[in-house]
Amino acid sequence: MKMHFCIPVSQQRSDALGGRYVLYSVHLDGFLFCRVRYSQLHGWNEQLRRVFGNCLPPFPPKYYLAMTTAMADERRDQLEQYLQNVTMDPNVLRSDVFVEFLKLAQLNTFDIATKKAYLDIFLPNEQSIRIEIITSDTAERVLEVVSHKIGLCRELLGYFGLFLIRFGKEGKLSVVKKLADFELPYVSLGSSEVENCKVGLRKWYMAPSLDSVLMDCRVAVDLLYMQAIQDIEKGWAKPTQAQRQKLEAFQKEDSQTKGTLLDTDGPQRTLNQNLELRFQYSEDSCWQWFVIYTKQAFLLSSCLKKMISEKMVKLAAENTEMQIEVPEQSKSKKYHIQQSQQKDYSSFLSRKSKIKIAKDDCVFGNIKEEDL
Repeated sequence: MKMHFCIPVSQQRSDALGGRYVLYSVHLDGFLFCRVRYSQLHGWNEQLRRVFGNCLPPFPPKYYLAMTTAMADERRDQLEQYLQNVTMDPNVLRSDVFVEFLKLAQLNTFDIATKKAYLDIFLPNEQSIRIEIITSDTAERVLEVVSHKIGLCRELLGYFGLFLIRFGKEGKLSVVKKLADFELPYVSLGSSEVENCKVGLRKWYMAPSLDSVLMDCRVAVDLLYMQAIQDIEKGWAKPTQAQRQKLEAFQKEDSQTKGTLLDTDGPQRTLNQNLELRFQYSEDSCWQWFVIYTKQAFLLSSCLKKMISEKMVKLAAENTEMQIEVPEQSKSKKYHIQQSQQKDYSSFLSRKSKIKIAKDDCVFGNIKEEDL
């Protein structure tokens, strides 16, 4: 499934030699992730192709004409499409070529040196643990460090994730976004424009039936229990009266493993006209569009994709002939998809067939391809 990469803006910059180039602001889940040049992305694509061959999506071609406004916008759109499509292959996502490039791009964008640092990780009970990391450590690596410190079984790492959580007034919390495995928590935390953000540990699965998988690990049960309590106290979950009474009884008895964990509805959403989530739903062959206006549209979309992937895993388990990747159940292992056909990426149309170049429309007229 595609990740939420977008390039909403590009900027014209001057280099030390007086030349000019275009810098693209790459956003992930609505937040600035890095700024890169076309030449950097082009070189990255060449590296990926040496590893994965022609299964990658098409990359925007080079050209040597003066760029018009329309051409500049077209290239920006094509680069955005490329970033979205290249993340559809989980093998690419886990590759060193993919991760190392984005790590370096994120560090350079925010001028962060690679060094030792301390990072506070907040647990669902709102207490924190401090861990020692390297500023270039990915979220996947940081999660491994956290799990080792708290004693979480390594094979259960895929059921938990790191999130940016905003701490508001009067104890109010809001989950801002889930950190991608290749994202650098130290850098994302420091570069976030959202005030009072911290890195938090929460479960990352949707199906209540998966609770049973974690019941043999006391630390995992403790985390789920703390999150269930927190979700109810913050109004994020709406248990029935019977469920609430049962949970209160477990609290008094300190008998967390005797009951089924509560289903949660997820954080309450606030309306924001600038972001929206659209999806189609079918019931009895009748398709309906749903539109949700919310600041957390990216997070909601990630949750929906997670639900779909869990459903696909369940279907695969029921049909042993179905070949499918098991998503993230053990991040220490590499899984491979057996592909019977090549992905259907949309190709880029010939520039001549789409744009008529006008001389007076050349806003980047002095930029040459070698400057990009």
